[in-house]
Amino acid sequence: MISVAIDGPSGAGKSSLARRLAADLGYTYVDTGAMYRAIGLYTRRAGQNTKDAAAVEALLPRIHLDIRLQDGEQHILLNGEDVTRAVRAEDIGMAASDVSAHPAVRAFLLDTQRDLAASRNVLMDGRDIGTVVLPNATVKIYLTATPEARAARRRAELVAKGQDADFDTVLADIRQRDYQDTHRAVAPLRQAEDAVLVDTSDIGIEESFARLKQVVLSRI
Repeated sequence: MISVAIDGPSGAGKSSLARRLAADLGYTYVDTGAMYRAIGLYTRRAGQNTKDAAAVEALLPRIHLDIRLQDGEQHILLNGEDVTRAVRAEDIGMAASDVSAHPAVRAFLLDTQRDLAASRNVLMDGRDIGTVVLPNATVKIYLTATPEARAARRRAELVAKGQDADFDTVLADIRQRDYQDTHRAVAPLRQAEDAVLVDTSDIGIEESFARLKQVVLSRI
């Protein structure tokens, strides 16, 4: 089986580019971030503090996650409910960052992620795919961009959805997320030693896609 691991900070375009690249290559796209978002969503709905490791761990036995692949796209089912759209809410991103710092949550999801990679060709994106989840991935890519570039893109997305978005606020959120992801005790965000760095700060979506595809095809 061929596995492609794409890691990088929030807002770097991992999900959109990875989803498109997986479809182009005929691989199964696995959005691991959506799994953490689902746990963050459940924790919020339960009225618990997402930063409280003990409280989150106590909820895990009540959580059943399923992954349904429809036309090559991953849908997340949380206790039977399709929450693919719900987990994309802005506040759930920070909740996902909180719960992903808890060892019990990472252990809870690790087997599911590895089983997917063992049974099919996959393209998986997240924060620690190449370093922890799939350390022997066929191809590893670290996709990044400056905080300012990522904030500008995120603000544009929010405005396009009709939501008010202040650039400085979005930038502050991204920097806070980066700090949390790179400083957590368990599996912090970092570039794997054998990962190819792709910086999209000054290039558009089409050039970014072409660059990623070139990296993958040159290594499989």
